[in-house]
Amino acid sequence: MTPAPIRVLIVDDDALVRAGLSMILGGTDDIEIVGEAGDGSQVPPMVAEHRPDVVLMDIRMPGVDGLAATEALRDAKSPPEVLVLTTFHADAQVLRALRAGAAGFLLKDIPPADLVAAIRKVASGEAILSPAVTRQLITHVSNGGAGQRTERARGLLARLSDREREVATAVGQGRSNAEIGRELFMSVPTVKAHVSRILTKLGLNNRVQIALLVYDASP
Repeated sequence: MTPAPIRVLIVDDDALVRAGLSMILGGTDDIEIVGEAGDGSQVPPMVAEHRPDVVLMDIRMPGVDGLAATEALRDAKSPPEVLVLTTFHADAQVLRALRAGAAGFLLKDIPPADLVAAIRKVASGEAILSPAVTRQLITHVSNGGAGQRTERARGLLARLSDREREVATAVGQGRSNAEIGRELFMSVPTVKAHVSRILTKLGLNNRVQIALLVYDASP
């Protein structure tokens, strides 16, 4: 049985960007464009109507921007995954979107094959943000209130069992489930179960947020 295509909603205030993304993704057998929006205010009703698996979200838009739209989506029940679109490598709004629950970010000049691969990864539950990029964001972006975040992050990690903290630390180091399993002598299904429990216990959305929490808790 052929799996259902990945349903994608494109959100960008530039009609040419939307057209380009639609053209790239429209030629892919396992991806279906279910809608386009030019402003963040259109996102919640379109998500409710079309039930996309992945939202490609421009961060800078007039009216309701991509950050506010991402925060609104991630607070909803059974939200789609969000991939932020940006022209900047290290940007305060990108970091805020990741803290709000976006699964990663893509530069707008990303090669078409990499765009398609990123959507497939995110749709399967993976994060596409490397630890190196995360460190770059945290290092180069103004990080006001870092002391409070460190205290909060350490408090959250203290809720975890010793084993769960080991898994969380490995996620923060960019390890895959298979790598974590080999390192901690666990099966991949056991690693997945630990990651799921971490997300549930801490009220997080994805592995990117686990990684950010680990970085925030570091001295």
